[in-house]
Amino acid sequence: HPLCCLSLQEVGPTMVGDEHSDPSLMSFLGATKRNMLGNHFWEYYVNDAPRVVLNKLESCGYRVVSMTGVGQTLVWCLHKE
Repeated sequence: HPLCCLSLQEVGPTMVGDEHSDPSLMSFLGATKRNMLGNHFWEYYVNDAPRVVLNKLESCGYRVVSMTGVGQTLVWCLHKE
């Protein structure tokens, strides 16, 4: 069960999923589904800082596998066994 979280800043908002994400997990995170102008896909986001999202995901059994920066975007990849 891999999962990626993206954040444009260290304080949020944090993108937590796409249109194929588990709706119950998105609900647990308090995520809202949106479609940004010009994108051909939907995404889930929360206004929480990444550390808040990562703490919630850890409580569900997810663990950080890797983290990187892409421009001003931070990306965390998590895995749940």
